[in-house]
Amino acid sequence: MEVLIIEDEPQAAQRLDTLVKKLVPGIVVLDKIDSVKRSVEWIKGNPPPDLIFMDIQLADGISFQVFEQCEVKSPVIFTTAYDEYALKAFKVNSIDYILKPVDSDELEMAMKKYHQLTTSEKKTHVVLNNIEQAIQMLTKRYKSRFIIKVGEHLRSVEVTEISFFVSIEKATFCYTNDGRKYILDFTLDQLEGLLDPEKFFRINRKYIVSSGCIRDMISYTNSRLKLVLKQATDTDIIVARERVQEFRDWLDR
Repeated sequence: MEVLIIEDEPQAAQRLDTLVKKLVPGIVVLDKIDSVKRSVEWIKGNPPPDLIFMDIQLADGISFQVFEQCEVKSPVIFTTAYDEYALKAFKVNSIDYILKPVDSDELEMAMKKYHQLTTSEKKTHVVLNNIEQAIQMLTKRYKSRFIIKVGEHLRSVEVTEISFFVSIEKATFCYTNDGRKYILDFTLDQLEGLLDPEKFFRINRKYIVSSGCIRDMISYTNSRLKLVLKQATDTDIIVARERVQEFRDWLDR
């Protein structure tokens, strides 16, 4: 079995080297690399190893940049001292991560998971797809502003200024915290992929709302919720029944 270690702290790299060789007799550590640049060069110039141990924070950037610059064909076990990365990116079942300093028991569990998940070429392909999904989850950038045409002028509206989005007669509008209304060149379906889901929630086919714009919530028929939104004149804003529980969970984060 051949592995590659991508780690910018020499002591951490050596510790991982020692632990993995003790855990898997005969394992070959092909190289220990400390930067995004060198990792990309190595991966492009060598056959893929059986497994890569990859620290998230490297000497010249975030290791996810490696995936943007070359095709990684090996399963990856991430090592990180930053638990928030793990919480955000590694909810995907087929990826493992180890918090530093690396513990031998955790390493053993991660290696067992690796062997279970890569017993066939098909399973290895699934692992690689899931790694890509996790990278996208962590590196995805949401819109921070919209450029809006107002008459002959253009105005930049920060997303933090927006209370909610609404679709009216096939047109999409945003309402700002100061009560202004602007038309947008996006559908609500498009906006769902552009807005941070931590800050905005689509309650039904017509509305995407921010938590800060909700003035009141009222129990409604058929287990639904009726909302009263700041700046809204519509008195019939209903959270779709199939979205009520998810909406409550979103508010309770």
